Amino acid sequence: MDTLDSITPLPDGALSSPAARRNVEPILKVLKAHLGAKARVLEVASGSGEHALAFAGALPGVSWTPSDPSAEARSSIEAWRRARGLRIVDAPLALDATDPATWPDAPFDAVFCANMTHISPWSATEGLMKLASRVLTRPGGLLVLYGPYREADRPLAPSNAAFDDSLKSRDPAWGLRERQVVETLARSHRLAASLRVEMPANNLMLLFRAV
Repeated sequence: MDTLDSITPLPDGALSSPAARRNVEPILKVLKAHLGAKARVLEVASGSGEHALAFAGALPGVSWTPSDPSAEARSSIEAWRRARGLRIVDAPLALDATDPATWPDAPFDAVFCANMTHISPWSATEGLMKLASRVLTRPGGLLVLYGPYREADRPLAPSNAAFDDSLKSRDPAWGLRERQVVETLARSHRLAASLRVEMPANNLMLLFRAV
């Protein structure tokens, strides 16, 4: 499981991420404002699974399908599902954004992806956009991205510049993506940028709608 966060293994097999716990409330505030009451959500790169359980538990009527290419992450998600007993959280999918053979065919109302675009090669972001275009079959379907981004019209925060350097030292294919480039890629897959929300710790939430 690719992450730069400190991960704590719990006795029941779940993994606990301090960063995931810290950003639950600000992300949830945006999701509550923009998800439909009975939305079916596909989460890409779910990691430990704490986001999936927290969001599904706070959004009655919303069904949540987590996914991650890492077997370790999927085991953690299953452990959190057992502990919380939330029927609205599906079993995790072994979805790899770079491998269309692993993508689900079922339609979804929304796709959510946090902290993947910078800790993965660009091909993963390309795959994410293709996947979202495939499963968001209705006009107005929602793609939500969360994480740090570069922006041509705004100076890069020193903390994000240091983070970008750290990412690239770990893997040259990683790094903060240009928001405008991501939006152009999304547009090529009939996903129109609809909202930019500033978040704590110099992160952004970027919302796109299927057209």
